[in-house]
Amino acid sequence: MKSKNTLLTFALLATGFVACNNQSKENSTDSTEETAVVETPKPAEIDGEVFFVNVKDSQDIKLPFIVEFGVTGMEVEPAGEKKSGKGHHHMIIDGTFVPEGTIVPMSQTSIHYGKGQTQDTIKTLAKGMHTLTLQFADGFHMSYGEKLSKTISVNVK
Repeated sequence: MKSKNTLLTFALLATGFVACNNQSKENSTDSTEETAVVETPKPAEIDGEVFFVNVKDSQDIKLPFIVEFGVTGMEVEPAGEKKSGKGHHHMIIDGTFVPEGTIVPMSQTSIHYGKGQTQDTIKTLAKGMHTLTLQFADGFHMSYGEKLSKTISVNVK
C-alpha cells in the first residue's frame, strides 16, 4: 500500500510540474507585453562610497552608542524594489563586506536597515575591539560589493 501511495504522489507531482512548465511556456510565447528590466549599476560604474558619519576607525565608544551611516553617489530608500542608483544600508558586526550580487544575510550580527534608516543605536556589544562593516545593497538586499562597503574598528569601553 505504501508503494502505491508513493507512486501516486510522484505521478501527481510530475503531472503538476509538466502542467506548470507548459503553462509558463504558453504565457511566454503568447505574451506581447514587455517586461521592464531594471539594471543595477555595477560597482565600477558607481562613483560613490559609504561611510560612518560620527565614528572613526579605532575610536573608543561607550554603550549605548548612536551610529550614523552615509553614502555618496547612491540614494537611500526602503527595500522592496530594485531601482538603479538606489538601495539601503546594512551593518555587519565582526565580519567583512558581502561580495557583489550576493544577498546580505540577516542575523544578530548582520543588521538590515530596509526601511531606509541612516542611523541605529548599538545597545549590546561585549567590551573590547570589534569591527563594524557598513554594506550598501539594492532593494532586494543584493550587495553592491566591496566598492560600497566600509569597515572600521571600534573599542567598546
